[in-house]
Order: sequence, then C-alpha cells, then structure tokens
Amino acid sequence: ERAKPRRVREMSMTIHSSIKAKILEAQREASKNASTPTEMLKGLDKQLERKEDGGLYLAERIWVPVYANLRTLRMNEAHATRYSIHTGADKMYYDLRGLYWWPGIKKDIAMYVSKCLTCFKVKAEHQKPSGL
Repeated sequence: ERAKPRRVREMSMTIHSSIKAKILEAQREASKNASTPTEMLKGLDKQLERKEDGGLYLAERIWVPVYANLRTLRMNEAHATRYSIHTGADKMYYDLRGLYWWPGIKKDIAMYVSKCLTCFKVKAEHQKPSGL
C-alpha cells in the first residue's frame, strides 16, 4: 500500500525586526527629556503600563514615541516590504493597531499611504476615465 504524502496544513512566518529595541530606546529618551510633555497623550499617559521588558504599553500595544522617526520607519516597514506589498490605509491600520500605539495612529497611516507614489500610480491606472 502506498503511503500518503504529508501535507502542511498551516504555516506560520515570523519576521524579526530590530524595531522593538529602537522603540524601547526611544521611550527611554522620551522619559529623560522632561521638557517634552509625554507628547500630548491626552491623559492616556496614566493608562500606560510598564512591562517586564521595560517598555510602556497601552492595552498590550507598545507606545511608539515621536523620537528617531520610528513611526515613519514602522509604517514604511508595514507598507512597502517584500512581505507586505503596498497595503491600503485600512489594512495597514488593522495590521499595526494590534502591536503599536500612538496618538493619531489612524490619521498618520492614512496620510502616509496617501503620499505613496506607487499606490497613487496604481490607483490612477484602475480609475475609469471621466466621461464628457
């Protein structure tokens, strides 16, 4: 009798990034800089809790401070890498909101995607020409 080949039913891919270490370092820098209010967290700074890795989290999502352009770096990594191909603003927001938090994240993502030249070109190609 022939043996049935084994099949993979589920596959999981893990992508390691150095961004968490950068975020933790930026959080330490933001904490040291007393002249910067906790970047206008709109009262949510009292809801941030420190985890065992030393990071500040809001509801299990790591807070990404403004320092070192980390927000843009994270959005770029989520939007235009080999593993995620120019997702739209909604998909990108749903992907990032489970892991990261900062005030105005949804607005920042929408602005970032609206400025993506590749997305703009593809969107223009799929539009119907306007009638006369």
